Amino acid sequence: MRFLILSDIHANWEALEVVLNSAAGRYDKIVCCGDLIGYGPDPNRVVDWARSDVAYVIRGNHDKVVLGPEILQWFNPVAKTAALWTLNELTPENAGYLRQLPKGPLAVDHFQIVHGSPLDEDEYLLGAAEVAQAFAYLENSLTFFGHTHVQGGFALSRRVRIISGPRLKYKSAALDLGPDEVYLTNPGAVGQPRDGDPRAAYVLYDPEDRRIVYCRQEYDVRGVQAKILAAGLPDILADRLAVGQ
Repeated sequence: MRFLILSDIHANWEALEVVLNSAAGRYDKIVCCGDLIGYGPDPNRVVDWARSDVAYVIRGNHDKVVLGPEILQWFNPVAKTAALWTLNELTPENAGYLRQLPKGPLAVDHFQIVHGSPLDEDEYLLGAAEVAQAFAYLENSLTFFGHTHVQGGFALSRRVRIISGPRLKYKSAALDLGPDEVYLTNPGAVGQPRDGDPRAAYVLYDPEDRRIVYCRQEYDVRGVQAKILAAGLPDILADRLAVGQ
């Protein structure tokens, strides 16, 4: 069973469509680490797709806005504006689907998925302290996470080792999983990368080969920017797509 691992789509249909076309024929099931919505201009189109095509998905912090207004108190002004716009756009069926999304960690095959960390779905795994703590709570040797919008992750044997995705001039980079290491792996953000690379990010994982392939794909950034501005969403949400930040 081969897996397409996605995270942080953020209602960016153009980026998602390019990822699906690029990965076609190379996976059997789709897994998503959360944040189907938020920031982007196509929440219903993305959620419609998730309802029909995604085998395993957990909620992200932006998906949780459908649970009630108290969630918005943790959002910055830009994220809050986008969340309120999204809530007004969602169909009742799609809002209901998002409300039913499970909280991570979620077991999938022999690995698990979380949004932020296994301890806190809203935690950002960026620094050594929180990463080292997260490793102590993993139930599998391989965990996929999102939330940071940074492709790569961490491996632990005797010490924490940082893993990076492909450099800007490359479309992919492979990671062979060692038998004595534990991995926290981030597929990167499909719809709003923040690692300095504006290309849509995703991962292909083949358990039989014990290989993870980090992938990047160019998409129509300008088209999405125009849709964001036409929807009246904050300009920064369009601007940041071009620089991957």
